[in-house]
Amino acid sequence: MFQFFKKKQDSAFYLGAPVKGMAVDLKEVKDPTFSTGMLGQGAAVIPSEGKIYAPADGEIAMVFDTLHAVSMTAENGVEILIHVGLDTVELKGQGFEGHVKAGDKVKKGDLILTVDLEAVKAAGYDVVTPMLVCNTDDYAAVEGISGKEVAPGENLVSIKMK
Repeated sequence: MFQFFKKKQDSAFYLGAPVKGMAVDLKEVKDPTFSTGMLGQGAAVIPSEGKIYAPADGEIAMVFDTLHAVSMTAENGVEILIHVGLDTVELKGQGFEGHVKAGDKVKKGDLILTVDLEAVKAAGYDVVTPMLVCNTDDYAAVEGISGKEVAPGENLVSIKMK
């Protein structure tokens, strides 16, 4: 009877931050592939440490040979790309260490990559780490959180189902 007094249920699905650092809007990423949403919507983090974690429960779809990026599919079908740094493919894996491989099942918070941030910066690369929902069009809304420090696993991207 008094249903209107009950708090409305949040129907969004959240991806956790893949790394500790400052959350920034994708539009601030200095690469149009990410800033224009070409690969999907999401958020980015300027990392303060080099441990990259799974943002959701799911399965690793691909670990790039150069270890600078990982794609995964969450249990509910959300397709996620985590890309460590800009143009870091040029490092050919130097400074990166993978902890998962394609087909691995992961839980939110599992360590998937480590990166030597200082080595990446010393080589002249930006370490900003975009996390994208590659199948953005499958959802009513995909919105990133920005402008605050985040810890791994804290809500970074909200996804509202259609």
